[in-house]
Amino acid sequence: MPLSLRRWEFSQLPGWAEDSPSAGFDAFCRSARRALEIVPYRTGSLGLTHHDFEPAFKAALALQDRGRPDEAAIRTFFEDRFVPLELCSAGLPGHVTGYYEPEIEVRDKPCETFRFPFLRKPENLVKVSDPAHPPPGIPAGHAFMLERQGRFEPCPDRSQIETGAFDGLGLEIAWAASRTDVFFAHVQGCARLHGAGRPVRRITYDGKSGHPFTGIGRLLVNDGEIPADEISMASIRAWLAEHADRADELMRQNRSFIFFREADVDDARLGPVAAAKVPLEPGRSMAVDKAIHTFGTPFLVSAPDLEDFDSPRPFARLMIAQDTGTAIVGPARGDLFVGSGPRAGDKAGAINKPATFFVLAPTSSDLARRTAP
Repeated sequence: MPLSLRRWEFSQLPGWAEDSPSAGFDAFCRSARRALEIVPYRTGSLGLTHHDFEPAFKAALALQDRGRPDEAAIRTFFEDRFVPLELCSAGLPGHVTGYYEPEIEVRDKPCETFRFPFLRKPENLVKVSDPAHPPPGIPAGHAFMLERQGRFEPCPDRSQIETGAFDGLGLEIAWAASRTDVFFAHVQGCARLHGAGRPVRRITYDGKSGHPFTGIGRLLVNDGEIPADEISMASIRAWLAEHADRADELMRQNRSFIFFREADVDDARLGPVAAAKVPLEPGRSMAVDKAIHTFGTPFLVSAPDLEDFDSPRPFARLMIAQDTGTAIVGPARGDLFVGSGPRAGDKAGAINKPATFFVLAPTSSDLARRTAP
């Protein structure tokens, strides 16, 4: 899709003056520290590079190290070092959805009630280096495959795994009481597990079956089961509960299956470590198309039909690119991380709105210079 950039002034940005950007600044600093001290982020096709961000990254950490800056200082920091550019893509309007970290009660051993497992990644599950040109026997588009003595084969899909393809390999992390809960943890790519007398622990994405993702909400709309203007996580869950005899069949149409690894919950307020290798900041971290955008990029996202998470005003806030997802495709497409637990889930499940995306490009970047007034 053709992409054009329209330069704005910060004084013109919807909601910029009303936003409280402290948590967004904290998220930006986490990405800055990661990029400066461990490894730079890969450059997306939009063209914003680590070299472009490096001065702002260093300035952000210096400001943070001097003590907690107030909101005016944070706003000035971004206004002095960035240029807002509206992302305009013909035929692909901006859109936001939401995601969260579920909290699920589990047991360490299966029983009559807790019998639906979360699985670790099989040792022989490997990435397909070029999904467009996979090895012989692997369908085009597959992201993962199994290796057996130097030969490759497709990984079983959701239906095959749920009916025993990996039984007996000891891959089970824990067992939940609801297959629907497990399914939605797969969709979110993470969960917090509690129960069985153990401390709360976290599971995060560690691989997948490689089969394409299919959104079951779209299937329900296409089949006339739920009107398009009523589709949400809550309405999908309600349908699955009301149609228990058809629920497994529907969920198995999403052949993608997620494997997890365990992780500690170091800070209960923050979300899991995601694709940008930093903990997600509730209400400030956003999943983007990583082929286009560089992790650590700040955005102002305006969605007038969505209420802000913290105040009764239209959603317009500073967001930081720190995650990605299979369904997040296009320059003006974002998945907003809301937080953890059922309240965050209710909020995230209702987010499905048009939005305008303003990428904040470093003032010295080629992107900013090309759009100079």
